[in-house]
Amino acid sequence: MKWRIKGRGLDLSRGVVMGILNVTPDSFSDGGRHAAVESALEHARRMIAEGAEIIDVGGESTRPGAAEVSAEIEIARTTPLIRALRREWDGFISIDTWKAAVAAEALAAGADIVNDISGLTRDPGMPDVCRTSGCGVVVMHMQGTPGTMQIAPHYEDVVEEVRAFFAERLETLAAGGLDPAALCFDPGIGFGKSHEHNLALLRNLPRLAPDGFPLLLGISRKSFIGRILGSSYIGERDWPTVAITAYTRRMGVMLHRVHEVRPNVEALRMIEAILGPQ
Repeated sequence: MKWRIKGRGLDLSRGVVMGILNVTPDSFSDGGRHAAVESALEHARRMIAEGAEIIDVGGESTRPGAAEVSAEIEIARTTPLIRALRREWDGFISIDTWKAAVAAEALAAGADIVNDISGLTRDPGMPDVCRTSGCGVVVMHMQGTPGTMQIAPHYEDVVEEVRAFFAERLETLAAGGLDPAALCFDPGIGFGKSHEHNLALLRNLPRLAPDGFPLLLGISRKSFIGRILGSSYIGERDWPTVAITAYTRRMGVMLHRVHEVRPNVEALRMIEAILGPQ
């Protein structure tokens, strides 16, 4: 399996880690830590050295209850970093945004992937930006918006509804001229889902993505982990994240979006050695 990204193919014959790089003052886990370009670059370099093949840059917090920021603020936060990282690294850079204007500026600065929490549904200009650039696209499922999504999430059947959303997105985006091979799908753990919804999705991952398409999973340090552990301390969520990475790789998930790169890369390599040639 390969994910087509700006004319290049990302080999998904083994698990790939996407390192999270938030340049926001208010993200739930690392808000404010990498706001300066040089600090953010240093963190990106560390994640790359530890095995990240994608760096995902975000300029707007999407934690539950977060307020939106303007496209201008988001561009000012992300574009200088993407430009600087591109000058020194030829790996894959992702922009985490649902806004077409932000995506267009990031792609022009050197980004390769658009990671859209709305699945290209909130900004009508986003599909065209992605189509014309030939970028890779992460289609994520979310019920509501970050400001409202955790108030009272409800589904008749969360697995079936997420699966149907992905099928509709594939059909609609392909009909609009977007290369299907550029798409991957993210079930949006914690985005408009209760504790029970998150666990149901994790138990049924092979049923979610359209046949032959890769899944990306972003569960790193999510609050449902804290609920299971009975702890609100975010620092205690990293090793459970590694456990979920290994478990979901066994279920066929090849793309993993995480904060701590090295232990998750090591977990992938170990479980792949146990699984043997696939």
